Amino acid sequence: MTTGGFIIDEKTMRKIYQKWYEVTQGKKPILLHAEEDVMDFVTKIVKETRQPTHIVHVSTKEELTKIINLKEQGLPITTGVTPHHLFLTKDDEQKLGSLGLMKPRLKTKSDQEFLWRHFEAIDIVESDHAPHTIREKQSTNPPFGVPVLETTLPLLLTAMHEGKITKEDIIKKCYTRPKAIFHLPDQPETSIDVDENEAWVIQNDTLHTKRKWSPFNGWKVTGRVKTVVLRGQKVFVDGKIVTEPGFGKIL
Repeated sequence: MTTGGFIIDEKTMRKIYQKWYEVTQGKKPILLHAEEDVMDFVTKIVKETRQPTHIVHVSTKEELTKIINLKEQGLPITTGVTPHHLFLTKDDEQKLGSLGLMKPRLKTKSDQEFLWRHFEAIDIVESDHAPHTIREKQSTNPPFGVPVLETTLPLLLTAMHEGKITKEDIIKKCYTRPKAIFHLPDQPETSIDVDENEAWVIQNDTLHTKRKWSPFNGWKVTGRVKTVVLRGQKVFVDGKIVTEPGFGKIL
């Protein structure tokens, strides 16, 4: 369920699973928002079909506990968490107002702490980047979602400096596991260079997103991307994009 009210019942979900299996031959996971009671019938379907299923944006103790139990039963379940659910809580939503609206909604400090304590059970960190304009977010009917793509890694590196996670955790959850779960191809001559110790402040006006706002505006972080090489060509150097639009490639 996200902006637009896409609510799916069990009958519809079974049809989706059947069609997805036909298309992928059961080799690629289906991705789902599965909050609250949805998780219950998804669990039934996964037990019956053994179809790989990735639960996106886990945000509560209850959800992650269920996923951990399913993994322990040997079911093909993986899950991801967003930076906003790791670093923000419902208290921040009160401060941010509509700029803090997202799906799933921000949860309690207790939920957030549970996610950190069981970080090893989470397969990937998902930016869930949603580039809504500031005008849209401050409208009378604001959409859900926040732009988080370029702040994800600095936030994780800061958590590393604070001793919450390791560098190996970041590599695993931002590269190794996503590549394995979604069967992504190797990307030769592609790399990033990171200064793990550079301290800086996230500021709206220096972001590369055209939307120029972030729920983490004003946050002090440690760790910054310095260079990005894509297929043998430098595309980002010291805060500047140095390639022309259209260089991207669909994987």
